[in-house]
Amino acid sequence: MYLDSKKKQAIFKKHGSSEKDTGKSEGQIAIFTERINHLTDYLKDNKKDNNTKRSLVLLVGKRRRMLEYLKKKDIERYRLIVKTLNLRK
Repeated sequence: MYLDSKKKQAIFKKHGSSEKDTGKSEGQIAIFTERINHLTDYLKDNKKDNNTKRSLVLLVGKRRRMLEYLKKKDIERYRLIVKTLNLRK
């Protein structure tokens, strides 16, 4: 599996306060970004997989809503996560 528990813990440790803190917005956005990148790479080879395309669109929407929430709550945390994950150009 592309996203096992050790990889998730490493992501939460890097973007959250600890590896068990899975509720922080930054950690969730980082997990969404990892899944989006994986699905994007998969869809480059499998262009006709419409179920995966739909899943990708839903994930992008979830991440966008989470980023909007973080932007409203704390603009500095938003800017930091966008910079570390290279989301905006």
